Amino acid sequence: MLHKLLFPLVFAGIPLGLDAQQAADAVAPEAPGAGVAATSPEVAAAQTAKAEGRPVRAERWMIVAAHPLAVESGARVLREGGTAADAMVAVQAVLGLVEPQSSGLGGGAFLVWWDAEGERLTTLDGRETAPVAARPELFLDENGQPLEFFDAVVGGLSVGTPATPALMEAAHGRWGKLPWDGLFSDAIQHAEKGFAVSERMARSVEANAESLARFGETAAYFLPQGAPIGAGATLRNEKYAETLKKIAEGGAGVVYEGEIAGDIVRTVQEAPGNPGVLSEIDLALYRVKEREPVCAAYRGYEVCGMGPPSSGALAVGQTLGVLESYDLGALGPESAQAWRLLGDASRLAFADRGRYVADEDHVPVPVAGMLAEEYLATRAEFLSGTRALGEAPVGNPEFDHAARWAEDGSLELPSTSHISIVDGYGNALSMTTTIENAFGSRLMVRGFLLNNELTDFSFRTHRDGVPIANAAAPGKRPRSSMSPTIVLRDGRPVMVLGSPGGSRIIPYVTQTLVAMVDWGMDAQAAVDLPHLVNRFGTYDIEAGTGAEALEPALRAMGFETMVRELNSGLHVIDLRDGLQGGADPRREGVALGE
Repeated sequence: MLHKLLFPLVFAGIPLGLDAQQAADAVAPEAPGAGVAATSPEVAAAQTAKAEGRPVRAERWMIVAAHPLAVESGARVLREGGTAADAMVAVQAVLGLVEPQSSGLGGGAFLVWWDAEGERLTTLDGRETAPVAARPELFLDENGQPLEFFDAVVGGLSVGTPATPALMEAAHGRWGKLPWDGLFSDAIQHAEKGFAVSERMARSVEANAESLARFGETAAYFLPQGAPIGAGATLRNEKYAETLKKIAEGGAGVVYEGEIAGDIVRTVQEAPGNPGVLSEIDLALYRVKEREPVCAAYRGYEVCGMGPPSSGALAVGQTLGVLESYDLGALGPESAQAWRLLGDASRLAFADRGRYVADEDHVPVPVAGMLAEEYLATRAEFLSGTRALGEAPVGNPEFDHAARWAEDGSLELPSTSHISIVDGYGNALSMTTTIENAFGSRLMVRGFLLNNELTDFSFRTHRDGVPIANAAAPGKRPRSSMSPTIVLRDGRPVMVLGSPGGSRIIPYVTQTLVAMVDWGMDAQAAVDLPHLVNRFGTYDIEAGTGAEALEPALRAMGFETMVRELNSGLHVIDLRDGLQGGADPRREGVALGE
């Protein structure tokens, strides 16, 4: 079976390149669980299960996240009677310390929540916002041409209003049971006493050493004595501990007003060589937004997630909707025809995504039209042959307005993290959290890094005279591919999942759903499955896996292919038979439950 051929994976780090496409495709992978020792018998058992391809099973609660220390912290909260919202706060606080390249207080997140008591699905938008001084031309040079990607990323220009602390507090205020101040104790302790640097973090530091060295506080932390911190080294972050103590005592508001806010603004506006325009008013104005979930039908399930400014639920839903009329179950995961259908359905979804999806508070988005059954049926007709599509055309979903948009070519990089939790009360949480590029803007304040999320906007404002929906604007939230997902059946949650991975998040999540629904895989087998991803025409095939056996057949169908490392971080909970957890072998995360 294809999914049995995943191990052993042979990973090789790929340093970030200087051009935009290389930047979009860069990853810093690691061997399964590398550099992270078990800290408890439960974690050791979970790591063994993952290595052997077995899901972790539980009855009452389960948590899957990107680092054992974070998972243990969340598990402690759940054992003490906390909710999934309480556990998320504890997990995020630890993740910001132990994998700062991926998420933290200086970033943002999308959260999908199933409330067991009210039997209601809610989504919270904790996406960063563009400063009030931002303009569509933010990333154009003096000649009106787009900046080189990393010229825009590194420094203050790329920093949006941090949102994660506000989201943590908003979720706890709605659904938490335990006292707020006690949820930070583990993260504070790890920051003060130190934690062992994982191999993934060490490789990411080494790959980004040049840009990390540009700013004093960042360089002092990640490059002590001028050299990148090594795997297994003990790293302390007293400044982060002090920041967490202030948040624990005073709430998230201490980040948005007062001394911490002032330090954030000064760091952004005074960034050497690339100052930004974030101001104290931007921090004071920031609000988390509740939005309507976006749900799509697939083979008797409702696949639900975050709507615009996320393109995740829309693109996952469109891909699945196009695939609905094809019998993927009969084809199976070893069929090149199954992957032809998956790849070209994904390309069709990405074509619509590039044209129509942006922050719906600023531009109209045809959400209903893009997921309409009749519309997806017409899109599915493109796949009726046996060969790859020459082009994936943009569709014409039903619009309730007359706006015309040009296609967007903005990038979205893969440094992100995902948390899946089901608590003992029956609540479920799926949250994808990010600072965008590895180490974000590379600017560090009070022990945490600031995001570079503004580079998720289109650098161009127009194409051939036609405006681009995802152009920057004051207060606007950049488009994202983050796809935190909760799947319902008969009105109850049956799957909780999501992944990091930049714009590849969408096909990672879609593939995992197909593996579980169509191919009958358990949670661990589904995340172990080798990746084949097609967004824009080139079929990316995961190196070192059984997926490479499919390359000749895909080429014969007319696809361009590229064998490469594909570094997802899928975290899945399947509720259909008790609780089954799967943690991605490509990263150090684990599943724990009782």
